[in-house]
Order: sequence, then structure tokens, then C-alpha cells
Amino acid sequence: MAANAKVEAPAAPAAPQLSGLQLYSRFAFAGAVCCSVTHGALTPVDVVKTRIQLDPATYNRGMIGGFRQVIANEGAGALLTGLGPTAAGYFLQGAFKFGGYEFFKTQWINQLGLETASNNRTAIYLASSAAAEFFADIALCPLEATRIRLVSQPTFASGLVSGFTKILKTEGVGAFYSGFGPILFKQVPYTMSKFVVFEKAAEAIYGFVDKETASDGTKTAINLGSGLIAGFAAALVSQPADTMLSKINKTPGQPGEGTTSRLIKIGKELGLRGSYAGIGARLFMVGTLTAGQFAIYGDIKRVLGATGGVEISK
Repeated sequence: MAANAKVEAPAAPAAPQLSGLQLYSRFAFAGAVCCSVTHGALTPVDVVKTRIQLDPATYNRGMIGGFRQVIANEGAGALLTGLGPTAAGYFLQGAFKFGGYEFFKTQWINQLGLETASNNRTAIYLASSAAAEFFADIALCPLEATRIRLVSQPTFASGLVSGFTKILKTEGVGAFYSGFGPILFKQVPYTMSKFVVFEKAAEAIYGFVDKETASDGTKTAINLGSGLIAGFAAALVSQPADTMLSKINKTPGQPGEGTTSRLIKIGKELGLRGSYAGIGARLFMVGTLTAGQFAIYGDIKRVLGATGGVEISK
């Protein structure tokens, strides 16, 4: 009897759950990579979108026509203008944004308790993403100002380092943050809508799919689909501020002219219709990159074993 007894192999020990710095550094790294890769890959679309916003009278043929105009006038290489500051800026921003979102979400859960947090999860998604984006924009703003200057004035400098240094020497540190108000006005609502719509879309889909048994490929597809929906919503919410940001960073302000007065002046000049110049290109760009970000973010978290976050979705 003993010889015929079935011997079961010992179960593999469960992987230890990460916490603290080990966990949040992985969240930050995953966020940095997903934002840097997606924004960097879409640099040509961003170049065309920025040209349409800054010079709609010239670039008035839509996204495809804008591509053709840029290539015809400046060569294909012009489509990569600002790649350096884009990749570097969004690497930093992505680390603070995604890492910060997970951090602040956990703090709210710890303060309120899991049940209360779950019942008020929309408010927690909004508050956590807003706080994370504020700190992310402090890191992003100087590099975004440099990128817009390089795109709007192709002869300004040859790249990230020379452009950054030139602005610092000729205009001072304040020039990097002349667009901080508009970038907050753009990025905070953008990020709030991006995260809350993603969370809600994923929650709705998982109402029909068992998350515990879903394959990695299925989870990636769900992240892609939810991210695409979130990207469209975020683009529509933040488009007016994105246009104003491009305008305010195009040229330095007049002597003694404050950021608030410049914003009021630009807003009056643009009007509602002008504020949505380039919306077609931006819907394509933001929808694509947001879908890519959430897919890459989820995959990197799985690879790094960053599974210690607390979920409050139902």
C-alpha cells in the first residue's frame, strides 16, 4: 500500500509581498518607463499638434496635412524636434505621477479604512491623482518649457542641453516656470480624469471577466481598452489649457507682464474655438499614449512583482 501511495510535491512558497520603498520605487520606475516611452514615441504627433496650436493659419490642413507641411518645409528630421526633453521630462513626471498616485491612494485607504475607502473610491482616485500630478509637474515644467521652445522656434537651439542652458542663461530659472500655472491647469484635470475614467472602465470590464483567472494577455488588453477610453476623456478636458501652455511658452513675456495677465490675454485671443485647435491630433495622441501607458505600466508591475498595492474597486 505504501509503495502505491501518491506523494504530492510540496507547494511552492508564495512570493513575498513588497511594501514600503521596495514597492513604491517599482511603481515609480514602471510609471517613468511607460510615460517616457509613449511620449517619446509620439513626438512627431506632438510636433504637428503644437504647430497647429501655435500657427493655425499656416497649419490648417489637419494632422495628416500638418505632417506633410512639416516634412516639406523642414525635412523629416523636424518631426523629432524636442525628443530629448520629451523623453527626459516624462520619465521624471511618470515616476512622480504613477508612483505618487499609488502612494497617496494607499494613504487615504489607511486613513479611512478599506470599507469606507471603497465606498468613496471615486473621490480617492481624484484626490490621489491631483496630489501626485502637482509634484510631477514641478519636475516636468522646465523640460516641457524647453521642448515647446525647441518646437516653436526650430533655430533656438540644437537640443535639450543647449536649449535648457540657453533659457537658463538668458531668461533665468523663472522662465522654466512661466508655464507652471497653465501646466497645472492642464495636467491636474487631465490626470484626474485619466485615472478615474481608467479605474471605472477597468472596473466595469472586470464585472464580466474574472480578474483572478484572467491571463496576462487578457489583463493587458483590458488595460489598453480602459486606457484608450481614459485618454479620450482626458484630452477633451485638458485641451484648452494645453493650447494656452503652447502659447505662453512660445515666446517670453513682455517686461513686467505677469503670468496671470498673460493667461487672460491669451484666453481672450483664443476664444473657445481657438482653444480646441489641434484637438483631432491630440485625441489621437492622448488616446494612443494613455492606452500604451496603462498597458506598459501593468506589465512592468507584474514583471517586477509590484503587487502589494491595495485595490478598492468593487
